[in-house]
This record gives sequence, structure tokens and C-alpha cells, in this order.
Amino acid sequence: MSVSYDTHLLTSRLLARPAVADDAAPHFDAAQESLREVGRWLSWCRDDMTPADSRQWIDKCIDAWKAGEFFGFYLFDRDDHSFVGCCTINEIDHVRLRANLGYWIRTSRQGRGLATEMVPKIARFGFDRLGLQRLEIVAAVGNDASQRVALKVGALREGVARNRLRIHGRQSDAVIFSLIPADLADV
Repeated sequence: MSVSYDTHLLTSRLLARPAVADDAAPHFDAAQESLREVGRWLSWCRDDMTPADSRQWIDKCIDAWKAGEFFGFYLFDRDDHSFVGCCTINEIDHVRLRANLGYWIRTSRQGRGLATEMVPKIARFGFDRLGLQRLEIVAAVGNDASQRVALKVGALREGVARNRLRIHGRQSDAVIFSLIPADLADV
């Protein structure tokens, strides 16, 4: 599957685009700012993270996009061009036409509805451009902010999957939400 690397998605406040090498520093800064909130739920966001880790992650995102394995969108404020967070389609299953949809917003920009604004656009990209028929949002039990976003964008809460996630070396139960194309008919 080939999807152009110059793909850009817009909402009223955000621009979403694939990562570029220059995104490593803003990514690192946002991760450091968000250790308390985001780091609790995402293993890559840790106290000992270095700028080199962000550079390696960016390289992985670029390679994975070009290989059609993972589609990571970096989110930027349309007014001031500041880095806001990420939204990704990953763990793509081409046989069952399903994937995971994940997102995080840096701490200083949380609580403004930015994830809720962009997630439907990214989901629509997955359905229309990648041919997916199901996207799953997998949020750790206790990650109430991510669960609220899932509900606000119209995802169906399907239940709790035991030991579904591994976060910082420990298994965690997760709430599973799903989106299908009909859920986003208006997007």
C-alpha cells in the first residue's frame, strides 16, 4: 500500500502531517513536558528519554509510513505552527482490514478538544485511503482522558480486555473502543 508522504490533513485549528527529521526536538520537548500525564500511559515517554530517542522514533515513523506499516501524523497548531501531539494508525491487519488508532496531546494543550477535533480526520484517512473497516482505540483502564476522547468522537465502547497493554514493563487491562466507517458518515 502506497500513501503519499506529503499527505496533509486539516481541521479548523490543526494541521496533521507525517513526521520529518526536524520534528525530533519539538517531539522531545513535548514528551518531557508531558511525562506526568502522557508518560503514565505510553512506555516510550519516560524520564530517561533522550533527544536521540526522539530522533530514532522519527526515523522509525518515516520508514514505517513509506513501507505502509504505520501511519504517524504529527499535529501542529495552524496559527502558531507549534507541535501539539500525535495521532497514529498502527498494528495494521491487512487481512481483517483493522488497525489501532492512538493519540496523545502535549500537556500544555490538553483539555481544548484538539484530539477530539483530529481523531475523526485520521480515522477517515484510515477508512478512505487505507481501506480499513475497523479502527480500535485501546485505552488503559484509568486513562480517562483517552476514553473520553473515544466516546466524544463516536467510538463504541466494547469492553475491557484483560492484560491487553504492556506499559512500563507491566501488564495493564484496557478498554476497547471501535470505529467503523458508518460511525463517521458526516466526516
